[in-house]
Amino acid sequence: MGKKLYYEDAYIREWETTIESVIQQDEVYLVTLAETAFYPEGGGQPSDTGTISGIPVFDVYLDDDTVFHKLPRRPETDAVECEIDWKRRFDHMQQHSGQHLLSAVCRELYNANTVSFHLGTDSVSIDINNPGLSSEQISHIETQVNQYIFESREIHSYFVTSEEISKLSVVKMPKVTKNIRIVETEGIEYNPCGGTHLSATGSIGSIKILKTEKQKGVTRIFFKCGFRALSHFNDSLEILNTVSSIFNTGHRDVISRVEKLEQDYRQALIEKERLSEENASYLIKDLIQQSISENIFYIFDDKSLKDLQKLATLAAKDKDVLLLFGTLMDNKILLSHNGSVQLHCGNFLKEHLPPFNGKGGGNNKSAQAGFSTKEEMMAFLEFARQKLFHPKRIHK
Repeated sequence: MGKKLYYEDAYIREWETTIESVIQQDEVYLVTLAETAFYPEGGGQPSDTGTISGIPVFDVYLDDDTVFHKLPRRPETDAVECEIDWKRRFDHMQQHSGQHLLSAVCRELYNANTVSFHLGTDSVSIDINNPGLSSEQISHIETQVNQYIFESREIHSYFVTSEEISKLSVVKMPKVTKNIRIVETEGIEYNPCGGTHLSATGSIGSIKILKTEKQKGVTRIFFKCGFRALSHFNDSLEILNTVSSIFNTGHRDVISRVEKLEQDYRQALIEKERLSEENASYLIKDLIQQSISENIFYIFDDKSLKDLQKLATLAAKDKDVLLLFGTLMDNKILLSHNGSVQLHCGNFLKEHLPPFNGKGGGNNKSAQAGFSTKEEMMAFLEFARQKLFHPKRIHK
């Protein structure tokens, strides 16, 4: 089954060993080693990666107490040199040890137990069985975790028997009865865990709680530790500095400036909508005045379907007209009237759209359709104009 070096020393980065077996599955080689420090995925912690004799190890998993290493090809010799991707491993150790400490403080301060743990490439989170924590309580938790980090409490990992564990105040009893591994954080907790951990809380560096979400019966806490927390701080500071520079103001005044900008933007939208309504009213009156019948046909360059519907609503208030509008913006058309015309707009489109590859529909008084190309739309509009309207065409 191979010796598991990661249990003896989580800081081993390089070692020499021999291959015990190789199993080929399609283009993947499953390699087992006499000794391995590659940690297999488990307990919420992702697997290690690295190299075996220079060949990438892209996944590691445990099956029946045997550690399998996935490689794209077989090493040339049975004697191999192994190296762990230390940046990845140390990151996992910072996040996992930080999670233990965060969970311990949640339990210590508010009797909130951790029910799940997720360690992703960027996101790290725990779910605790207390959905009612306030922002002040979350801040209190973060402060206490960092206090324990600054105290650099020692972290020890070791195996115990079923008899020995019964004498410890463990966080929870493990499901296994053999090979029970305890991660002890000095003066804080005894936690059954098979993951790789730091030697002291000080190596966590720091923890930053990013946000919380209320789920069913739990609070989900998102956080980052160590270099992840530092990277997050640097990214946030860069954004803050950029925004401060744009507004030519200090960090503490950025929020008020953004709020003022949002307020001005909303006022501008209101004014834009007012002017749009006013312009639409003038436009539809102009079209009605130019019409020589009860029909209006017009093709717009830059109107949306929503704009066409707005114009149709305004026209229906002033006069009994049949409208046929098209827009080159997105190759859409609108056929509409206010109920005074003996025409079912939806049925007309349903009957005549297929030859023009148009798709749409509607009701008695209003229907719309879209076309894949400008040419198909223009062909349908000309067909509909000749079918429904006076020969004279109104088009600016």
